[in-house]
Amino acid sequence: MAPILLIGKNGQLGWDLNRTLATLGELCAVDYPEIDLERPEKVRDLISQIRPQVIINAAAYTAVDQAETEQARAWKINALAPGVLAEEACHLNAVLIHYSTDYVFDGKKGAPYVEEDASNPLNFYGRSKLEGERLVQAAGGTFLILRTSWVYSLRQQGGFVNKVLRWSRQQETLRMVSDQIANPTWCRMLAEVTAQLLTRGIEQICEHSGLYHLAGSGYASRYDWAKLILELDPKKSEQKVKEILPALTSDFPTPAQRPLFSALDCRHFQDTFGLQLPDWMRALKYAMEGISNPNNLNQLVITREGGI
Repeated sequence: MAPILLIGKNGQLGWDLNRTLATLGELCAVDYPEIDLERPEKVRDLISQIRPQVIINAAAYTAVDQAETEQARAWKINALAPGVLAEEACHLNAVLIHYSTDYVFDGKKGAPYVEEDASNPLNFYGRSKLEGERLVQAAGGTFLILRTSWVYSLRQQGGFVNKVLRWSRQQETLRMVSDQIANPTWCRMLAEVTAQLLTRGIEQICEHSGLYHLAGSGYASRYDWAKLILELDPKKSEQKVKEILPALTSDFPTPAQRPLFSALDCRHFQDTFGLQLPDWMRALKYAMEGISNPNNLNQLVITREGGI
């Protein structure tokens, strides 16, 4: 069997994919500088050498605010590179799995977004990711574009969960945005579902090639998410925080505008593949328990109902 090529092995999702996919066969996992997504000719050379059957792109330029000033770099990585990967996958008759974002929407719908809803990104990061989707689709090969939302990892020190834990040990009062709402998604769950799709065989992916929403079941505000993080903290005795207060996005001006309600409706993926990510609260519970007991991470199984 031709190898699986995983791009972005050092990122929060890529790290979990690297672990999860290792049992499926030959896995070639790369990251910068082994592959430079800003240099298309180098990307094409690497793929032609490896000749993978599956290409998984877990790499992205994810610094949302910084993308407003580093537009050229964000565009190369998020927009142009996925198009190159899709073209090369098409040449090899390979499958491309590419991850996108809820930030392709403007958040004005007031209800969870389905795949057919019109996109209208509010920031350059979202625009670059949307163009990446378009170029993947235009290449004409077999692909899965998986839009996801508020991906987190307990390994990423700069991620939201670890930030909340750190702030809780430094401050007595926390103010959290209550008017931004989406689906918190544990990256371990995305990796597990990706592995399950490949375990079933690429024929099913070929049959259902397309764009899907895949995120934690249910949705929450960042305020709700932060409250549950503090409740589930396995080291509560270290907390100094005494209260957590709701705040508005407008209270914290940022270079990039964020959508207020960008929750994703994932029923199309569930109906097509018979898989569903767990409820975001249940997933967070298992993720937090994994801080103190890493063995818990080996007990996860995705079912159609999203159970663990």
